[in-house]
Amino acid sequence: MAAKDPLVITDKEEMRKWSRAMRSQGKLIGLVPTMGFLHQGHLSLVSQAHKHSNVVVVSIYVNPGQFSPTEDLSTYPSDFDGDIKKLMSVPGGVDVVFHPYNLYDYENQSKNGVGDGDGVVMSCIEKSGTGHETWVRVEKLEKGLCGNSRPVFFRGVATVVTKLFNIVEPDVTVFGKKDYQQWRIIQRMVRDLDFSIKVIGVEVSRENDGLAMSSRNVHLSPEERAKALSINKSLLRAKSAANDGQIQCEKLRNLVIQCITNAGGKIDYAEIVDQNSLEKVESIKGPVVFCVAAWFGKVRLIDNMEINL
Repeated sequence: MAAKDPLVITDKEEMRKWSRAMRSQGKLIGLVPTMGFLHQGHLSLVSQAHKHSNVVVVSIYVNPGQFSPTEDLSTYPSDFDGDIKKLMSVPGGVDVVFHPYNLYDYENQSKNGVGDGDGVVMSCIEKSGTGHETWVRVEKLEKGLCGNSRPVFFRGVATVVTKLFNIVEPDVTVFGKKDYQQWRIIQRMVRDLDFSIKVIGVEVSRENDGLAMSSRNVHLSPEERAKALSINKSLLRAKSAANDGQIQCEKLRNLVIQCITNAGGKIDYAEIVDQNSLEKVESIKGPVVFCVAAWFGKVRLIDNMEINL
């Protein structure tokens, strides 16, 4: 069977109209939010969405609201045509690709050089005449882990996901658990704001050598990529040690930190936290997740591993 071409929608009102037409037919809508430059991990989220919905929407939008001025917004990789081909390769394909130009500019709703297929991305959050000044915060969960070094990140994520929920109006949304803190924040936001949306988390997708799939992996040199394997290897060692009875988190942290630094990585954080509250624990007494962020060259990678004793 030939792969179906997805309907590409760029206008917010057209997206709402499509979703409401599907709902009037009794169909469940699944949403997979992405920033594009898709890899197999993203495609696994689409496959999961098919299991829980009748029609699937994939959003492709590089969200300027989650980048600080010093971060890699301008260099974030993009390949819109390639993304469409990859989505068509998924069994069942996708029904809609929602590809808005700028979700923060309320004066210029037409294409304005923002988020196009060539990866040209500009932040018009401050440039819009009316100005965007409403933000969604998940105050406790956004602290710690990635929130320490990226203080505006989760504010931007929660806000843009809220926008997407209000525009697409899905019944189900799917997030990868590689961004563990993000997944938990979206779960809590949906609960606290009474969105009638089921949030599904999908396990980390990895390359054959164990490296967690990420759109940023393309920026790693071959040498840096080989060194980055130390993240998953050290997490596996820590999990094995925990299963063998080592439940003191400081010793497990030191094991991972030493392994990554010996490989040439620079640790941003390496923390063992409760799976739900994301609060640090000193010893493992229940379900925890070991979360790591590390730099290899100019590339910041994140990974995690759940430990359920």
